[in-house]
Amino acid sequence: MPRLSLPDFLTGPTEAPILDARAPVEYAQGHIPGAVSFPLFSDEERARIGTTYKQVSKDKAVLLGLDFFGPKMSRMVKQAQKIAPDRQVRLHCWRGGMRSGAVQWLLELAGFQVSLLDKGYKEYRHWALAQFAQPRSMLVLGGLTGSGKTDVLHELIRQGESVIDLEGIAHHKGSSFGAIGLPPQPTPEQFENNLAWELDRLPAQAVSWVEDESIAIGAVPVPKPFFTQMQQAPLVVLEVPRTARTRKLAVEYGSQDPQLLGEAIQRISKRLGGLATKEALAAIEVGDMEKMVDIALSYYDKTYGYGLTVKQNVRVVRVPTDSTDAAENAARVLSAARQAGLYALAKTSLVGNASFLS
Repeated sequence: MPRLSLPDFLTGPTEAPILDARAPVEYAQGHIPGAVSFPLFSDEERARIGTTYKQVSKDKAVLLGLDFFGPKMSRMVKQAQKIAPDRQVRLHCWRGGMRSGAVQWLLELAGFQVSLLDKGYKEYRHWALAQFAQPRSMLVLGGLTGSGKTDVLHELIRQGESVIDLEGIAHHKGSSFGAIGLPPQPTPEQFENNLAWELDRLPAQAVSWVEDESIAIGAVPVPKPFFTQMQQAPLVVLEVPRTARTRKLAVEYGSQDPQLLGEAIQRISKRLGGLATKEALAAIEVGDMEKMVDIALSYYDKTYGYGLTVKQNVRVVRVPTDSTDAAENAARVLSAARQAGLYALAKTSLVGNASFLS
């Protein structure tokens, strides 16, 4: 069988979709970004084959697999025709073994051109994890909750800057309120896969902007080697007055489900205290979003302020502004970073990161 290395597989023709022949539960746990689930066996079938392999013999397991495979051949070909009308596909399973080999045989018999990933999804996982240890030139954008950091990052993209949108990849804004209005978070494994995919597509030698984050964004952890580099990178702190931040957040959350807002307050109730929690919940009931936000910011401002105190060995540049306008603040951030020589400093720290991570 002709087999492709991972780089050739990932850069294959766009008209050839990636088919993942693993079981649905494996795909749900983590898959190559953009891959389509095309399972040879269901989760139950896979489990039965595995049990037979371990408790009886390999030969019996293979025969059982063929029993499952036979009745679904026609359906799989029809499904592949819908997914890939040009009859070109890229295909993989876990290790490039019997599952992808069987599906390749079937699809080629049906007239498809099939490119097989040599060592399967396992090779992609090794590649993805290796991305996080690669030294990178980064500038970190910080600021108190409600400063509009994500909006500024999106504006920086429009101005041609390289940006790693961690919260966008994680489907979470990082706070107790962070999941409201967003799609479900990916699994930790899928978050790593998606992040590695985005990192690999950054312009070579570019200095990339990333938002200041905790080690976990909602339920997904930031890979430790990558987080370590973030902690060592120069930091630009956008300083927006609390009143402006309160207004901005009140508008953002004012249209959200009051029950979800109440649940978010309850999750931080121990840190807010009993009285503040009751006041915040009461404010939600009467639709006073500014009061609810102001109470929550009392906690988040203290937390972020403490986080800044532990970054004593990092170059910090503060950018005061009275506005939450993304375009205006992006211009301020870029100007401050250039005047302070942070782009050159980020590239210098790249050398230090290479030494630290080696």
